[in-house]
Amino acid sequence: MRILVVSDSHGDEHSLALAVLAEPGASLIIHLGDGERDMDAVAAQFPAMEIVQVRGNGDIASLAELTVVKTAGDKRLFCAHGDTFGVKQGGSGLEKAAKKAGADIVLYGHTHEPVTRYKDGIHYMNPGSIRFGSYGVVDITKAGVVTVLMKI
Repeated sequence: MRILVVSDSHGDEHSLALAVLAEPGASLIIHLGDGERDMDAVAAQFPAMEIVQVRGNGDIASLAELTVVKTAGDKRLFCAHGDTFGVKQGGSGLEKAAKKAGADIVLYGHTHEPVTRYKDGIHYMNPGSIRFGSYGVVDITKAGVVTVLMKI
C-alpha cells in the first residue's frame, strides 16, 4: 500500500495537485494541515482517492480533527499537524501521544522541514511543505515500512 503524505500547502493547490499526479500508485492521501481548502479543491479533481485530513493552526474555522488515528495495511498511523504537540520545540509531546495511541507510523507537519526517522519501533515522517516542493511517500508491504521524502 502506498500513501501520499502532504502538509502545509498554504494556498498552493497547484503543487498539491502535482504531488497527487506524481504518485498514481497511492491509494490514500494524508494532508497534515494548513491547507484544508487546498486539499478540498484538489480532492474534487480526484474523486476516487481516499483522503484523510487533520486541522492545522492555519486552517481557520476548520471542523477537521486535530489528530486522526488510521489503520492502513496492518499498521496504525497517528496523524497530526504537530503544533499542539510542540514539534518546533522538540518531539517529546508527539512521541508520547504516538506511544499512547499505539502508533506504528507518525505523520506530522507544521515545521516545513522534511524529516524521516525511526525511533523505538515507530516510523516518524514530516513531509515538509508541499508549497516548497516537498512531500512524502509511505509504502507498507509485507516486508515492512519504507518512508521516503520526495520533491516535485
